[in-house]
Amino acid sequence: MAPRTLFQKIWDDHHVAELEGGRHLVAVDRHVLHEVTSPQAFAGLEKAGRAVRHPELTFATNDHIVSTDVARTDATVPGGETMIKAMRRNAHAHGIQLFDLGDVRQGIVHVIAPELAIALPGVTLACGDSHTSTVGALGALAWGIGTSEVEHILATQCAILTRPKTMRVTFSGTAPAFVGAKDFILALIARIGTAGATGYAVEYAGEAIAALSVEERMTVCNMSVEAGARMGLMAPDEKVFAYLQGRAYAPKGEAWNHALAYWRTLPSDPGATYDAQIAIDVSQLSPQVSWGTSPEQTIGVEDAIPHPDSFDDPVRRRAAERALDYIGLRPGERLAGLAVQKVFIGSCTNSRLADLRAAARIVAGRKVADGVRALVVPGSGTVRAAAEAEGLDRIFRDAGFEWRHAGCSMCAGLNADKVGAGERCIATSNRNFEGRQGPGARTHLASPVMAAAAAVTGRIADRRMLQELSS
Repeated sequence: MAPRTLFQKIWDDHHVAELEGGRHLVAVDRHVLHEVTSPQAFAGLEKAGRAVRHPELTFATNDHIVSTDVARTDATVPGGETMIKAMRRNAHAHGIQLFDLGDVRQGIVHVIAPELAIALPGVTLACGDSHTSTVGALGALAWGIGTSEVEHILATQCAILTRPKTMRVTFSGTAPAFVGAKDFILALIARIGTAGATGYAVEYAGEAIAALSVEERMTVCNMSVEAGARMGLMAPDEKVFAYLQGRAYAPKGEAWNHALAYWRTLPSDPGATYDAQIAIDVSQLSPQVSWGTSPEQTIGVEDAIPHPDSFDDPVRRRAAERALDYIGLRPGERLAGLAVQKVFIGSCTNSRLADLRAAARIVAGRKVADGVRALVVPGSGTVRAAAEAEGLDRIFRDAGFEWRHAGCSMCAGLNADKVGAGERCIATSNRNFEGRQGPGARTHLASPVMAAAAAVTGRIADRRMLQELSS
């Protein structure tokens, strides 16, 4: 057999049939639901008289439209109660495991799937959310789907896909101080654009990826969709196996040994070929911050904002002009020193324990700057409890941060956590589209370290300021 990539191995193990028009039927091992994209799917099942084919392989949570307030109820967010109760009702009716409000396991779907080991190396996993590729960091083949596809998988435990091409992105070198996973993926998107990986399953590799913790790797895979890819994944290694062992839905006993033997066969074979390859030396990176209204509009924090005329592509040129007008900046300006009014540390990109630890190291012993509202939103009740056991909540509270309950919060703009019109926010989330965090909100994407520094200084920090804060 010819050498195969990680993607090819998982695809081959789950391929059911080739359909007309270049489409394929693929078996789905795990299906994860949330309250926003599932009600219509269940309604479709009921109308057709169908049942959920494999409820034991289906898991659900409430995360998008829920309040993150400490005194939250179903009805805290206007319009949310209907969806939350529908999720509860549908899960109960079909025998689906629901991680509901009040359950410590509740949280953002892409945070709880790996921490509960619902996602595992070599599995296929689908969810009605575009950032499902997050769990590719465990060596899973995971992708986001639409509501009609949610219904199809509930009914059949299979998905219909066009087979993607393969891309390998190799991150080499040693990252400088204050540069990490979020900077890696933002730099890639800035380089290839938001359509640069369209039609590809992207495998991330290299010594810089191997050096990351499993949680940091999830940040990279999470934003694969922002480069246009539907899937992003990494070869599972000993770090992944140690991360998974003993978790709720991980194999136990002899099943663990059998799984481990299989997982160790998954990394791409020597000599496997890819349709495209990209290399990035992380030793040359500085902390990355977005300047516009697309993740591709990102620069090093000390670099000058580009002039729209510097873009050869007229579409990108017009996009830059519109973005600068919306974001209230000018070509040639530098982001370092720019005042902010909101800081958001959370989202499925950066709300895990490792993210909170990184931010807390900057915040410890300091206060949130005057005129800044700062939120920390753990990605799950489990993360929240672990952070509190370490005293991270006290560090944030003492500094003046709001310590919230788990949910998508300010990332999605579907709940009460929003940025006001004209306000500038530095956020650890994954998207900075116009109005993403609220009508007229001006969002700058960055890492937890950069967000924490902005909270205590009131402005986007350069490397010298970061060094002072870390000393």
